[in-house]
Amino acid sequence: MIHLSVAIGRFVEALFYAILRVAGVVTGVVLLIAFAGLVLFLAARWMIARGRRRGAGQ
Repeated sequence: MIHLSVAIGRFVEALFYAILRVAGVVTGVVLLIAFAGLVLFLAARWMIARGRRRGAGQ
Protein backbone atom coordinates (compact mmCIF):
# COMPACT_ATOMS: atom_id res chain seq x y z
CA MET A 1 0.00 0.00 0.00
CA ILE A 2 2.89 2.37 0.71
CA HIS A 3 4.27 1.87 -2.83
CA LEU A 4 0.92 2.88 -4.33
CA SER A 5 0.84 6.00 -2.15
CA VAL A 6 4.34 6.98 -3.29
CA ALA A 7 3.40 6.38 -6.93
CA ILE A 8 0.28 8.51 -6.62
CA GLY A 9 2.26 11.25 -4.90
CA ARG A 10 4.89 11.27 -7.65
CA PHE A 11 2.17 11.34 -10.31
CA VAL A 12 0.44 14.30 -8.66
CA GLU A 13 3.77 16.09 -8.28
CA ALA A 14 4.65 15.52 -11.95
CA LEU A 15 1.18 16.70 -12.98
CA PHE A 16 1.53 19.81 -10.83
CA TYR A 17 4.92 20.69 -12.34
CA ALA A 18 3.62 20.05 -15.88
CA ILE A 19 0.71 22.43 -15.25
CA LEU A 20 3.11 25.05 -13.87
CA ARG A 21 5.40 24.63 -16.89
CA VAL A 22 2.52 25.11 -19.32
CA ALA A 23 1.27 28.13 -17.36
CA GLY A 24 4.78 29.60 -17.43
CA VAL A 25 5.09 29.14 -21.18
CA VAL A 26 1.66 30.70 -21.74
CA THR A 27 2.60 33.64 -19.51
CA GLY A 28 5.86 34.12 -21.40
CA VAL A 29 4.08 34.10 -24.76
CA VAL A 30 1.47 36.59 -23.54
CA LEU A 31 4.19 38.92 -22.22
CA LEU A 32 6.13 38.63 -25.49
CA ILE A 33 3.03 39.48 -27.54
CA ALA A 34 2.24 42.43 -25.25
CA PHE A 35 5.80 43.75 -25.58
CA ALA A 36 5.73 43.38 -29.38
CA GLY A 37 2.39 45.20 -29.48
CA LEU A 38 3.79 48.03 -27.38
CA VAL A 39 6.83 48.36 -29.66
CA LEU A 40 4.60 48.38 -32.77
CA PHE A 41 2.26 50.94 -31.19
CA LEU A 42 5.14 53.26 -30.29
CA ALA A 43 6.70 52.87 -33.75
CA ALA A 44 3.37 53.66 -35.45
CA ARG A 45 2.83 56.68 -33.20
CA TRP A 46 6.33 57.94 -33.96
CA MET A 47 5.84 57.49 -37.71
CA ILE A 48 2.46 59.26 -37.66
CA ALA A 49 3.90 62.17 -35.67
CA ARG A 50 6.85 62.38 -38.05
CA GLY A 51 4.51 62.40 -41.06
CA ARG A 52 2.41 65.21 -39.58
CA ARG A 53 5.50 67.33 -38.96
CA ARG A 54 6.71 66.86 -42.53
CA GLY A 55 3.26 67.63 -43.94
CA ALA A 56 2.91 70.82 -41.90
CA GLY A 57 6.32 72.11 -42.99
CA GLN A 58 5.60 71.88 -46.74
